[in-house]
Amino acid sequence: MSDLRLTVCQQPLIWEDKIANLKFWEEKLRPLKGKTDLIVLPEMFTTGFTMNVRELAESMDGPTVTWIRNLAEELGATITGSVIIREECSTGGSGGKFFNRMLWANPDRSFTWYDKRHRFSFADEDKFFTAGKERKIIEKDGWKIMPQVCYDVRFPVFSRNQKSDQYDVLVYVANWPAARSSAWRSLLVARAHENQCYVVGVNRVGMDGKGIEYDGSSLVVSPKGEIVCSFEANRDAMETVTLSRTELDDFRTKFKPLDDADEFELTL
Repeated sequence: MSDLRLTVCQQPLIWEDKIANLKFWEEKLRPLKGKTDLIVLPEMFTTGFTMNVRELAESMDGPTVTWIRNLAEELGATITGSVIIREECSTGGSGGKFFNRMLWANPDRSFTWYDKRHRFSFADEDKFFTAGKERKIIEKDGWKIMPQVCYDVRFPVFSRNQKSDQYDVLVYVANWPAARSSAWRSLLVARAHENQCYVVGVNRVGMDGKGIEYDGSSLVVSPKGEIVCSFEANRDAMETVTLSRTELDDFRTKFKPLDDADEFELTL
């Protein structure tokens, strides 16, 4: 199997301005054509981490889903990141559910998503968003990748690797405040150690509309828990990192803690 070229996009977000953010990302990402396999954007990459769901949510046939699918095809790379999605009630009417949904758009126009499971009640996310009901493992060029969103990183049981259905990469997209950046970095490294996989954490930088500061501190961590790439705090950065298939397979062949773990069935 081949290596995986992965681009981390640690960038600021324009508060609650979807049009401006999509234009910004398009200008940033177009030069990556033919140079990467997977592009990872932050959580809520079109709005910032807002609870203004009724005004900013889109449907799955809205402009952002169209945009990400078209751009993935144009660049020849998978693009992922989360946005606010509304699903109408099956009975119609004015109701509906809102999801913090991590979109996954492939260059062949195939498409899937993961809904954030763990809502951040400290910021009232649980009052506005519905929790996801499904763990996802997505195949990409022979790699198995588990998408996760921000606060999910604090819940290791949910992302636990299993020998019967083993994934290779954990990808976290985030709006993780600078005040807790030490926890962010420590938890990412811990997830790599316990799951014997690559871990990618992509966080935003800058100040949001509520005055909360984000310093990025994005990381790519090896299956051994070693830092492959560390992004300097408070700096806009985009960098493409190559994940080695050989390094992953060799490590798992020599050291097999997952063989000693109990299998489990996660009830959601």
